[in-house]
Amino acid sequence: MKLVTAVIKPFKLDDVRAALSQIGVQGITVTEVKGFGRQKGHTELYRGAEYVVDFLPKVKLEIAVSDDDVEKAIEAITATANSGKIGDGKIFVSPLEQVIRIRTGETGEDAI
Repeated sequence: MKLVTAVIKPFKLDDVRAALSQIGVQGITVTEVKGFGRQKGHTELYRGAEYVVDFLPKVKLEIAVSDDDVEKAIEAITATANSGKIGDGKIFVSPLEQVIRIRTGETGEDAI
């Protein structure tokens, strides 16, 4: 099992969710986050004053998938979140040692 963590632009969330649903992903945890990468923020104009926005709004998705579905999940996220512009985001894949469904006590891939 793997934990796929993707940080994407907020307006891409609905498209990514739909793409993941199409490949059979049943559960996603979504968190609104702020951060920056290579783009290092940007400047904005507010009431005539220019100021720097260091941290840009992003959305973090956390998806637990079986080892067999990792590549499909990565492809779905990449295809739908890619705009070709800086700041599209990143995908991180980590091993997931144990998953337990609290309600039923199921463990492992049965709990996903």
